[in-house]
Formats: sequence, structure tokens, C-alpha cells
Amino acid sequence: MKRIGEYYCVFSLGGLLYSFIEILWRGHTHWTMVLTGGAALLGIYAVNEKHKRLPLFLRCLCGCGIITALEFFVGLLVNKIFRLHVWDYSHLPFNIFGQICPLFSFAWFLLSFPACHLCDGVQMLLFRAALRKNTL
Repeated sequence: MKRIGEYYCVFSLGGLLYSFIEILWRGHTHWTMVLTGGAALLGIYAVNEKHKRLPLFLRCLCGCGIITALEFFVGLLVNKIFRLHVWDYSHLPFNIFGQICPLFSFAWFLLSFPACHLCDGVQMLLFRAALRKNTL
């Protein structure tokens, strides 16, 4: 049960940060990006937790893959099936169905560096809090 609270915190933080970044970048966001951002940070958190000894570069590559895959599947759902027109990368080179492209995948790779560090910090904070609780 403790893990559910931990994952909820990470998911919420990811949703808030992802939306905030999108507002800074595009000037607006969509509620589906809150869910996508939450899932993305939770995925990165899981990779960081399971593969702590993996070099940061490779963890960020995993983060890039997680975010790109989420953007692709969420994009197909919200943009192609439900026609909500949340984003469209069709004008960018090498895009796939206008939902993902190498330029933004590279951006997700760069964004994964602070995300990995954030996950490390959250994990340390939660671990310390649990240690303190057990020693009292």
C-alpha cells in the first residue's frame, strides 16, 4: 500500500511538470498531457529504481523511449481516433503519422536527464522519510 502512495506522488509530479513545460513551450496544454506526463515520469522512475547501476546516458535513452512511445500511442488515440488535435508534427521531417518525430524524441532524451535526477531525489526523499519513520 505504501508503494501506491509513492507511485501516486511520482505520477502527480510528472503530470504537473509535463503540463507546466508544455505551457512554457506552447502556451497551452491539454488534460491528456497531464496523464501522459504522469505515466512518463512513473516509467522513468521505475527504470531508475530497477536499474540504478545503469549509466545515466542509458537511463535517459530509456526515458526517451518511454516518452516517445507514450506520445505515439496517446497521439494515435487522442489525435487520430478521437480527433482532438492536441498536437501535429506532420510538418517536421521523418515524423510518424504526425505524432512523433526525431526532433522531439531528442528533446525527450534531453528532458530525461533532469527527470532521472528528479526521480533519484524523490526516491532518496521517500527512502529517508521511511527510514526516519522506522527509527522513531
